[in-house]
Amino acid sequence: MNKPIDIPIYFKQNLTIEEAAVYSNIGQGKLRELTDNDSCRFVIWVGKKRLIKRKLFDEYIDKQFSI
Repeated sequence: MNKPIDIPIYFKQNLTIEEAAVYSNIGQGKLRELTDNDSCRFVIWVGKKRLIKRKLFDEYIDKQFSI
């Protein structure tokens, strides 16, 4: 039986909303709000699933004063 591979968040290129919330200490609701915006550069849609592009998300957070 194949066991899922656990990869640390800091090695992942893309994060789920849940992982991004843990990674950034920003709530899942706020992350969904930010990624609902059509101009959001750090979200990628895979069907109905949204993933956070970690490097672009880091750059976005670095430039923000408040969210």
